[in-house]
Formats: sequence, C-alpha cells, structure tokens
Amino acid sequence: MNPDTGQQTTLAKAFGCARVVFNDAVRAREDARKAGQPIPTAGELSTRLITDAKRTAERCWLGEVSAVVLQQSLRDAESSYRNFFSSLKGTRKGPRVGPPRFKSRKDARQSIRFTANARWNITDSGRLNLPKIGAVKVKWSRTLPTAPTSVTVIKDAACRYFASFVIDTDPAADQARMPETDRTIGIDLGLTHFAVLSDGTKIDSPRFLRRAEKKLKKTQRELSRKQKGSRNRAKARLKVARAHAKVTDARHEFHHQLSTKLICENQGIAVEDLSVAGLARTKLAKSVYDAGWSAFIRMLEYKADRYGRTLVKIGRFEPTSQTCSTCGVKDGPKPLNVREWTCTACGTVHDRDTNAAINVKQAAGLAVSACGAPVRPGAVPAQREETGSHGFPTETRAP
Repeated sequence: MNPDTGQQTTLAKAFGCARVVFNDAVRAREDARKAGQPIPTAGELSTRLITDAKRTAERCWLGEVSAVVLQQSLRDAESSYRNFFSSLKGTRKGPRVGPPRFKSRKDARQSIRFTANARWNITDSGRLNLPKIGAVKVKWSRTLPTAPTSVTVIKDAACRYFASFVIDTDPAADQARMPETDRTIGIDLGLTHFAVLSDGTKIDSPRFLRRAEKKLKKTQRELSRKQKGSRNRAKARLKVARAHAKVTDARHEFHHQLSTKLICENQGIAVEDLSVAGLARTKLAKSVYDAGWSAFIRMLEYKADRYGRTLVKIGRFEPTSQTCSTCGVKDGPKPLNVREWTCTACGTVHDRDTNAAINVKQAAGLAVSACGAPVRPGAVPAQREETGSHGFPTETRAP
C-alpha cells in the first residue's frame, strides 16, 4: 500500500483508536476480576467502550474512525482471552500463551481490520477504498482468486503499509493445481547446508543475517549516537528497521520458494521435529535464528494441508545421525566436525547429512531395500504428539 500524507494521518488515528479500545477492554476485565465482579460480556463492553464513550468529551474522537474497526478491536481482545484460558486448560495446541497485555503506540506493528459490513471495496482502477480513509494506492503482489471477506491494514516497524485479505478457496481446485507424483523425500535441516534431501541434493544456507551484519552494525551504531527524542534518532531508528526488514523479507522469500518447490515435486515429505528453543540457548543461537527452521516447517505444514500432500514429523530424539541407513546399525554419537564416516558393521561410507536425511525418511514409514524396491520397515514407536500417524501413503494420492 502507498497511502498519501493525509491518508497516513487518518490511518494513524484509526490505529490509535483501535489500540485505545483494546486497552480499555483489557482494563475493564482486569478491574472486574480484581473487584470480584462478573466479567463484562462482549455486548456490555461494546456499549460502554464504544457507543457510550463516543458521547463523552474524553473519547469523542472515537467517532472519527469506522465503528467496524473498533468492534474488531474488541473481538481481538476477546480472542486473546479465549486463547489464554484455553492455554491454561491445556486444550490449545502450541506453546502456552499469557494474558493480553496493553498495546503501545511504540509497538513495531499496528493493525486495523475491516469486515464486509464496513462497505469497503476495490475500485476499478485497483485502489483500496476504505471507509473514512479514502481510496488508497495499492501495489498488488497477485490477483485475488475470489472476492475477499475482510481486509487487515498493517503498518510495520519500517513504516511500510500492507493489506492482508481473507478469501475462501476451494480445496479441490488447489489440489488439482499440483502435479501428480508418487515421490517421497526426507529432509535433514542444518547450518552447514540449510537442507539436505534424502536423494543427495544439498541446498546451501543463504545466511541472510550474517551477510547483512556489517550494514546492520553500522546503522545500529548511528542510532546509538543520536539523542533520545530527537528527529535524527527517529530517522536512524527507521533506517535500522528497514535494514532488518530487508533481511526478514529475503529469508521469507527463500523459505516460500523452497517449500513450494518441495511440495510440488513430492507427495510425501518427512522432517525432524527440531527443538529450536533448545538450540537457541547454545552458542549457535544466531545461526539457528538466521536459518529460520520453524518458519520453514510451518510453511511446509500449511502448504501440504492445502495441496493434499503428506507431511510427517519424526521425533527429535530419533538417532538419525548415529544410525547406518544401509544396515540399520547404530554406530554411536559423533562430534559435529565429523561430516563423513564409515559404518563399522557393513563398511558403507556415509555423508553425515545425506545419511541423516535417509534415516528421517525411513523413520517416517518408508524404507528402501538393497535392491531398490520399497518395503515397509518394522514397527516404529510413535512419538506422543504423532500418535495416529501412519507415515506416507504407498499409492499416489488423487489431487
């Protein structure tokens, strides 16, 4: 998005109003909890914090923005509390989340959301017409396949504006776009190479953060020398944010291209469930975060689900680097500087990463015999989070 100066000012007001309503909702619930009173419902909060607040002198400026933006901010607060309580009960997947926190105008990310009843639209000239904001110029990254149901306007730390649309897609049509294939592959993620595939392909690690470190250090030094509160410090902060955004965008582009390529070429993909949080506590922390394994695996997950592919995650304690992929003998742990080793049982010379990728594929449920024919391995105990997984299908799945 490329809003002009006036539209940027109007968007800033909308971001601020949405932030105030969110904070008021959190404060109202916390006050009720501390006083031992019933938690106010969403309808009560809407009446008190939006409808009645607009009539007061302290909150009359809430009427300058679309009411839908304020209602969606209340919904965000309700959703945050639902996620928090679900996390406490253990019914929510993923890491535990805390209670909602107050938002700040200094947050790196500001956003507002417009639903269909806000009467926003896309003009014939390709502009995004938003209520009480106007027709905003948009640089479209792709054509929308169907009519969107809502749009979220986002401002990041680098003062860039994005429009994110929610659309309904046809799963059958998405799967039909994928070419038919019966290939399966195992992936071993690492730092020397970003990914090594079980067919021997090695994908180099771009190391976007390492390559940009010199420039990042320079911009950060310039920021630290500026006086706090000055305009020059604000300009320097923006320069730092844009430098980091460039690194982040390059990493995301690399992840998207690689994950899409793997999903297109393979019916089944096996990866290892890595403990990124644990590795981030070691001296390799910067390199681990630079690789972005978690983001890459998440892309594989949702793309596999969307396009009818199979993704299997094996347990992180599977000894993939210690086991011979030819005879299955466990040869013991090896230091990281050992990149090639010989099996003491069968004498096969292994590339450490390629051998691990083959073991990842075999542990997921598909093995290859010495003559090259696919065979089923013995029973492999499923990890607790993988109970019910039956590995890769032996037949090509219909698109």
